[in-house]
Amino acid sequence: MTHRRLTAVFVLLGTLWLAATPAWGVNKEMIQLQTQVQQLQEQMTAMQRSFDERMGVMKNLVEQDTDAVNKVASALTALQNSLQKQQGDSSGHVEQLSGQIQSLNDTLDELKARLAKVSKQLEDMQSSQQSQAAQQAQQQAQQQAVASAPPPDVLYNNALRDYNGDKNDLATQEFSDYVKFYPNTDLAGNCYFYLGEIQFRQGNYQQAAQSYDQVLQNFPTGNKTASAELKKGFALIELGKQEDGVVELRRVIQRYPRSNEALQARERLKKLGVSGRSGE
Repeated sequence: MTHRRLTAVFVLLGTLWLAATPAWGVNKEMIQLQTQVQQLQEQMTAMQRSFDERMGVMKNLVEQDTDAVNKVASALTALQNSLQKQQGDSSGHVEQLSGQIQSLNDTLDELKARLAKVSKQLEDMQSSQQSQAAQQAQQQAQQQAVASAPPPDVLYNNALRDYNGDKNDLATQEFSDYVKFYPNTDLAGNCYFYLGEIQFRQGNYQQAAQSYDQVLQNFPTGNKTASAELKKGFALIELGKQEDGVVELRRVIQRYPRSNEALQARERLKKLGVSGRSGE
């Protein structure tokens, strides 16, 4: 567009020049003017061509730069997407591994619980077997001891003879053997009573009271029940438990009012200054 305007200007100038020039110099100057115009046109054409070439080069460079920028942007976007995807995959993988680890821990805890339960069952079984073995061994030992022990009447008579002979240690051993070998016989109650008597003689009133209790609890219908209750009262009084002893003596009087034991109970209560009847 600029080239055309310049060409029109030169043509207009040339026309005005020709109009102002004398006729005789028209041809020569016309030729010079046309030559100059032609040169100007050529220069303008060259300048336009150079400008177009430079603009083409710049445009090409801009397009190349634009393509490069677009490619870099695309590459960055792709890289960002790839990183996000990798992070997502990595997060998912970590979560998966975490889930697997948790599952393994749960399985391990369950196995530990089962192992502890099995171990406890084994321990219980071993304990039960050991207990049964100990019981069997004890039973066998008792059976062997009973088999080797003297007959019950012989053992009791020997113990009673030694008791009456003040052989307290030997009598204690024999009465103890009797209740060990023959605990369910009637004479076992008598043996507990005589053991209490020996302990009472020796001043061991606490053990004596316990031996008398064995008679009262396990042989309530035996022939030593009244005597055992009387002597238990005496033992409690010796231990300083007078109220408990008085209760036992009053019980003797109530249960066996005409017995020799009741008479002894009244005499002891009289010495204590206590009535033989409860509530008085």
